Amino acid sequence: MGEKVVADGFGPSDRQQYRRKLQQCLAGLARLLAEKRFDRPRNLMGVEIELNLAGADGLPRMLNGPVLEKIASTDFQTELGMFNLEVNIAPHQLDGRVFDRLAEEIGTGIGYADRKAAELDAGVVMIGILPTLAQHDLVPENLSDNDRYTLLNDQILAARGEDFTLDIHGVERLLCTSESIVPEAACTSVQLHLQVTPARFAPVWNAAQAVSGVQIALGANAPFVFGRELWRESRPPLFTQATDTRPPELQSQGVRPRTWFGERWVDSVYDLFEENVRYFPALLPLCDEEDPLLVLDRGGVPRLQELVLHNGTVYRWNRPVYGWVDGVPHLRVENRVLPAGPTVTDVIANAAFYYGLVRSLADDPRPVWKRMTFQDAEANFDTACRHGIEAELRWPRSGRAGGIATLPAVRLVLDELLPLAAAGLDAWHIEPADRDFYLGVIEQRCLRRVNGASWQADTFHRALESGLDREAALAATTRRYRTLMLAGEPVHTWPVGID
Repeated sequence: MGEKVVADGFGPSDRQQYRRKLQQCLAGLARLLAEKRFDRPRNLMGVEIELNLAGADGLPRMLNGPVLEKIASTDFQTELGMFNLEVNIAPHQLDGRVFDRLAEEIGTGIGYADRKAAELDAGVVMIGILPTLAQHDLVPENLSDNDRYTLLNDQILAARGEDFTLDIHGVERLLCTSESIVPEAACTSVQLHLQVTPARFAPVWNAAQAVSGVQIALGANAPFVFGRELWRESRPPLFTQATDTRPPELQSQGVRPRTWFGERWVDSVYDLFEENVRYFPALLPLCDEEDPLLVLDRGGVPRLQELVLHNGTVYRWNRPVYGWVDGVPHLRVENRVLPAGPTVTDVIANAAFYYGLVRSLADDPRPVWKRMTFQDAEANFDTACRHGIEAELRWPRSGRAGGIATLPAVRLVLDELLPLAAAGLDAWHIEPADRDFYLGVIEQRCLRRVNGASWQADTFHRALESGLDREAALAATTRRYRTLMLAGEPVHTWPVGID
């Protein structure tokens, strides 16, 4: 979303032309798939991490423009809110000691960004939702200075036709309205990319969907929104409602939201792009001059710009990505499930678990998506968001008897999924030292039943018990979180409390 876009508005002819171009792009994608034009297997992975800026008082700082000027690196970019940054890590080969290399690279980058932010009396916080964000922080004036964000905000608001309602029932209840999409900026995540061949796309995407609930249960790190304690991972409901183009009447009719888990297992990447075009009106109907079919007729490879742009405005938790590098197209699965943080070690442990588990499940001759319903996977995602590390999830029983069992997420991981993740990392040729260390972090989280969300909630309540009021307790929790985040020890080792 960092590209600069300038537009004065869209008329009916713009949308009709864009719809025609989307159909041409779909036809071009179908030809590319049929003609086997995609990049060879390369086992490439990539990571993006969204960050928050906060001061020594724990409160958000609207300074991403000046901080980025200080950082002066193309690895860092703006995100939607002025209190957000994003760091993009260059693709890595998924083998050997890649996770240790990633940990060092990410740790160095975030440390550098934090030092530069300190020159402006701010600091970096890697967390799912900054606990001290207040409703008055998430207003149009705090939208990042980027024409594309402004245009996206205007188009989503125009499609909805009224203010957004944020209504989340959790430990407490949040009920408020917003006149913009800026509350979406509260949701800061880790995106894990995996480049795949067309033949591998569907098994990998299906596997990623199947384990999304498990990822959230282990990695939940966003229990607070606007000072209210809600779900253990409150990003999904907040993001869904803050980007919802549907007024209540369309919601009642069952029209699909733009932030979407999906509704079925797929057989091809084409299924997902076709659904995005069929179900979702264009938000940014900006047409490129390229004629994708003509480019193909001439032996070239189209960039499919309209399809790529449209795909970026449909917020699947596992998103298909069409990429183009040096004239060669490729496909990626972008896993957008996890919140940022708590530490670099925790982020890399989450990544190692994901890449290993998805590899094993995608290779399984009895695929999990043939043994459980898509509705079970979606229900697991919702349950894990609500309950985090304490969630109970539905999963296929092992053995010939089959069927579905409901069991604690931590038992599922310890008894079945960690060995699968280890086998998957072996298949990627990950060094045993990396495999054992990072999966050991996941194991300890399960054994101690601790993740970022549980630590935040427990520390907040301990702060309240010490006599602090709600705002002071949230600020104290945030400051302590940042101190421990920078120290770098994984969250399962963190002592509860503000001192």
